[in-house]
Amino acid sequence: MIKITMRILSCLIALCLLGLLGSCDFQEQPGDDTLRVVATIFAPYDFARAVAGGLAGVTMLLPPAGESHSFEPTPRDVIAIRRCDVFIYVGGESDAWVERILSGMDTSRMRVVTLMDCVDTVEEAIIEGMQAGNEYGGEELDEHVWTSPKNAALITRKIAAAMCAADPRNAEQYRQNTLTYLAELDALDAAFQSLVGGAARRTIAFGDRFPFRYFTDAYGLDYCAAFPGCSAETEAGAKTVIFLIEKIRAEGIPVVFHTELSNRSMAGAIAGATGAQVRQLHACHNISREDFAAGRTYLDLMEENLEALRAALY
Repeated sequence: MIKITMRILSCLIALCLLGLLGSCDFQEQPGDDTLRVVATIFAPYDFARAVAGGLAGVTMLLPPAGESHSFEPTPRDVIAIRRCDVFIYVGGESDAWVERILSGMDTSRMRVVTLMDCVDTVEEAIIEGMQAGNEYGGEELDEHVWTSPKNAALITRKIAAAMCAADPRNAEQYRQNTLTYLAELDALDAAFQSLVGGAARRTIAFGDRFPFRYFTDAYGLDYCAAFPGCSAETEAGAKTVIFLIEKIRAEGIPVVFHTELSNRSMAGAIAGATGAQVRQLHACHNISREDFAAGRTYLDLMEENLEALRAALY
């Protein structure tokens, strides 16, 4: 009796496993020709989602609230890349893992979009007062190309072209969705230009990494910060903190920024010493679990950045 029960239990477990495997592969079932798009991080994921307008399956590999610079793909992530029709990643040092994975795949049927190939890139800079000694700053190209709405528009066009080529049946709708989204990005760009154009000051301060080089270049802003954008550092030395405190005091800078999902302790300490406010400027690397579940977008986060920047410049 026990042997029969164990045999039945084994069969049930096997059936459950088959069911789980089948559920992971539901997009691969015969007759399902939905376009599959995979992006590594939030910003291009959201651009692709805007282009798709619900007509494609768009997946983000980086888990919400995860750290993009230390991301390591799981076997399931590798399978998702292998099965997708359009794959979007940033490029640069942080995405070295992507190159390793793609080199072992047949990518002939896959459209690949590399964000750093979509725009004119610049080197990540170490400026006065910034703590050096990390593996990226000053030697590698700055990877945070999407932080400028102007660049976001260029990237969106490339993503849309890849999706249209991969899914001609829905290409016209993708084009219409893209035109609508580009108009929204143009309006966002105009809002930032207007805001900065009438500002009382031009310098923003960060008690954190600084992934906004493309953004500040686009709008003629100056900045001071603890670390470059791709720095592995999380705690600044006394010399860096003192420089930022003195800079904020000397120029009367009213806000010290931190980026999303970061340790805010340094920004808080600098604010405590200067009387500045602590505000977040969202770089759109990633998004919190709550915001992801709520469907927050790049445009939503950039609208919040407009208000945060207003507090810093006026």
